Amino acid sequence: MPEDAMYSISHGRSEVFYDRFDRKADDRHQTHYCPGCGHGITHKLIANAIHELGVQDRTIFVSPVGCSVFAYYYFNVGNVQAAHGRAAAVATGVKRARPNSVVISYQGDGDLAAIGSAEILHAANRGENITVFFLNNAIYGMTGGQLAPTTLLGHKSTTTPFGRNPYNDGYPLRVAELLSTLEAPVYIERVSLGGNKQIMAAGRAIKKALQNQVKGLGFSLIEILSPCPTIWKMTPVEAQHFVEETLVKTFPPGVYRDKTATAEPRPHQMPAPPVEEFPKILRLANGTSNGKRAVRETGDVDFRIRIAGFGGQGVLLLGQILAEAGMDAGLDVSWLPSYGPEMRSGTSNCHVRLSSKAVDSPLVAHPNVLIAMNEPSLRKFLPAMAPGGFVLYNGEQLPGGLERPAGVRIQVLPVTRLADELGASKAGNIVALGALLEETHALPDGAIEQALQRLIKAEKWLELDRFALVRGKEAGRLAAVTAN
Repeated sequence: MPEDAMYSISHGRSEVFYDRFDRKADDRHQTHYCPGCGHGITHKLIANAIHELGVQDRTIFVSPVGCSVFAYYYFNVGNVQAAHGRAAAVATGVKRARPNSVVISYQGDGDLAAIGSAEILHAANRGENITVFFLNNAIYGMTGGQLAPTTLLGHKSTTTPFGRNPYNDGYPLRVAELLSTLEAPVYIERVSLGGNKQIMAAGRAIKKALQNQVKGLGFSLIEILSPCPTIWKMTPVEAQHFVEETLVKTFPPGVYRDKTATAEPRPHQMPAPPVEEFPKILRLANGTSNGKRAVRETGDVDFRIRIAGFGGQGVLLLGQILAEAGMDAGLDVSWLPSYGPEMRSGTSNCHVRLSSKAVDSPLVAHPNVLIAMNEPSLRKFLPAMAPGGFVLYNGEQLPGGLERPAGVRIQVLPVTRLADELGASKAGNIVALGALLEETHALPDGAIEQALQRLIKAEKWLELDRFALVRGKEAGRLAAVTAN
């Protein structure tokens, strides 16, 4: 008998894994998981299922914060890292953007059942066609062993040194049972990694959950009872017995929902409309001669604007007008509001981006334009101004004791009083807009007019705002601009 016929290899590294694991420079053939950890076993089961289904080339793995985060070091598939608890929401977006992909959300109990509880609940309730693998080891493993939503009653953790008390800490959250009360999920099962027979059953459930997604049937979740020897302070064998004998009493394995045999494939998503239809859908075409945008003809544009004041001063509306007019002028724009709990007299501010290039972030940390409608806003945002920026302050004179960044130009204009002289102090935001346009020439008049017509519904206010815009421009021409 030939020597190589005397034995055969029944187990080996799945082709779905990378050939080497770059996270450990000293040994690139080992994972970072602790001996006996359930993540390594689960990785193997998922990899086998992906390989058997032949979907490696279209699988996208979404892993959030926690021990699950390092999945991208091991799975040779598409990988996306999500913020803590947001994997189900990110997986939803990925699946909707790439409906032919097989999208996996891979989460621990501290992630999915705590900070991510809203995301998983609503993804399941919508029946998103994703597959969720939920590792339940009843503890926060990576961050030192705090109480998790699934920690057993009476069990000690770093945040419950006397044991979990239901009157103080609540009861263990049973995710499989909870989600099975919803109508949309197709398949929910809880499995255990307590022994070889249970591990084989877990592998079958994992494959079935992925197969459901391949068939387009909808939402599937497999809850996996997993050992955590290090945090439990047990040997790997003791931790496996703990899963098999203790954890299952609180979290009984079993099928909690299975509509696989009767479920129909979810309808295909409607294709995105052509780009040229967007103005009509968003009601941007205003019935003018051709409905086209009045494209700005100047060079590069990059206005990073912060508008701030009290609630009721029209701060957010002014930001909307700028953003809408920017779109009409053919610019890339963003508008991000921020306001306090009070509708009136509370603080309010917004971020506006107007750019001839793609907007990378809606946040404006260092504005090159600031419209401060009151003194608190001026003092708060002035120190963050970008060099060479422009500030428009609503007041009679600059308050004392300001820290003025070098090179920042400041125009002081009593926009509220000027608006009041026109008949309505609430039009002060439009007076400020006029002064801003006079100083910066940020947007063409035609684009501003179109934005006003869309946003100001009452004809009397529209007419008043037109006067306020002109008054602001006049006042802006006459006002002195000081520079430090």
